[in-house]
Amino acid sequence: MIKLSNPKDRDFIETIEGYLFCVVGYLHPPDGYTAYLKYVPSKDGKWERDGVRYSRSIPYYQVSQVENTYNWLKKTHPEYILQCPVRGIEVSWVPKDRVKKYYNPRDRLEEIKKNGTKDPLEERLVKLASLLEERAGVEGSVGVTGSILTRTHNPEFSDLDITVYGANESYKVKKAVTELKEESIEIKGISTQEKKKWALNRRSKHGLDEKELMKIAEKRWNYGYIDGVYFSLHPTRTDNEITENYGDNTYHRIGEITGTATVSDNRESIYLPAVYKLSECKPNRGITEIVSFEGLYGNLFEKGDEIEFNGVLEEIKGDNPRHRVIVGGAGSPDSYIKWGHSG
Repeated sequence: MIKLSNPKDRDFIETIEGYLFCVVGYLHPPDGYTAYLKYVPSKDGKWERDGVRYSRSIPYYQVSQVENTYNWLKKTHPEYILQCPVRGIEVSWVPKDRVKKYYNPRDRLEEIKKNGTKDPLEERLVKLASLLEERAGVEGSVGVTGSILTRTHNPEFSDLDITVYGANESYKVKKAVTELKEESIEIKGISTQEKKKWALNRRSKHGLDEKELMKIAEKRWNYGYIDGVYFSLHPTRTDNEITENYGDNTYHRIGEITGTATVSDNRESIYLPAVYKLSECKPNRGITEIVSFEGLYGNLFEKGDEIEFNGVLEEIKGDNPRHRVIVGGAGSPDSYIKWGHSG
């Protein structure tokens, strides 16, 4: 059995069958890891490693897409489905006794730097990581996830998925990449035409109109291009920032709720799930925060912003009892957060 402490969002796990799961969040049972199925061996797959081809089990990360994998797992590998007593919902997971290999993003980036790049995509990875580390002063706080982490990437179409560890480091990287997009000829932001296409494709999917989606597109800082290759940046908690153990609290869903509030603190909104502390919440219901499992709303709203929301009201019992609103979680397909009338 492979033992590992402090699993983190966007680590990867290879199972004994050869399935590749992506670790989700920071709340994990002591005998396994909360994770979703990302790649499966397939003779028609676009990704390849050591003669084995892989296909994606879902086209992109979204809660509804992840839930689509549950039915397949229930039929073929029910051991990867957990009725979670802490969250009170069904999740996919990997028991520790099913782990063949655990992949760490920082270790993988250091390995590539040490041993040298093997293809143009890895060259761009090292270039981007070095630019960010130098500009932001965060050396050692960057890793690589996705297909490069699992060595299944294809330089012809794969992109770069970078992890950044720690809130302070992530905000430094945010500043650095914003500056580099303005100054550098190598790093570019997302074009207005791409933003419009992105907003158009998501109309009606999130309870938002095209104008609201365009406002979101303008604020999404963690996407861009380096030498024409698409990249994304993903802030991740450090060990010291993981303050809750599995079972410290239990989560109890009450029902759908729509309301308004003012953002009182957005520091932890840079992570996934994104956490916004709230004040002046109406209806009150003892709500202290809104938590988004939908990456669309990450690091979007500022302190003092008035917001409107639809989600699931949840009561938390245990070490830190409180009420919160869940957006983008299981059972909340129509949930959203948007700026209020004065936002």
